[in-house]
Amino acid sequence: MMDVKFNEQGLVTAVVQDAKSKEVLTVAYMNEESLAKTIETNETWFYSRSRNELWHKGETSGNTQKVVSIKADCDRDALVIEVLPAGPACHNGTVSCFTETIVQNEAVGSVGILPQLKEIIKQREIDMPEGAYTTYLFDKGIDKICKKVGEEATEVVIGAKNRDKEEVKWEAADLIYHLLVLLQEQKVDMYEVLGVLEARHNKR
Repeated sequence: MMDVKFNEQGLVTAVVQDAKSKEVLTVAYMNEESLAKTIETNETWFYSRSRNELWHKGETSGNTQKVVSIKADCDRDALVIEVLPAGPACHNGTVSCFTETIVQNEAVGSVGILPQLKEIIKQREIDMPEGAYTTYLFDKGIDKICKKVGEEATEVVIGAKNRDKEEVKWEAADLIYHLLVLLQEQKVDMYEVLGVLEARHNKR
């Protein structure tokens, strides 16, 4: 099947990744039958080594995973499965099974902050915690939010005209944050915007 190379136990490692955020959700195993069922149903099926049986992710919990793509590595002995999860991937109730940090070195930056910030802003609009700047923006409404987006965009332009990389960096961060607030206020999902960019790119 797909020239996938199963090991001596008839299994292949499957890394499950959120198709939108790109966060790694879990690592499981598939045999030929579970891979076939995954392709057939467009939902993930795995093989449990402890129970020696197939299991359909979310069959009892409802936390199914809709398959977007299945990719094999260069040796075709490992898979990456991109999914749209209907709930937490981990049996502990967390989004991902990978919650225990062993080493954490300082990074330059990661696009992973965007989905995190998106969710924080969404929750701020629900909870409206007193004293939070995001609460202030939602409280003041669309006119204030639009004004801040315009102001930050102008500051980015000024920084660029001044050839001030530090100013561009900080003002661009402010612009992205306020744009995410605007998207939340308008109920436009960030991933819908990214979908527009992808569609434009694919037309090239």
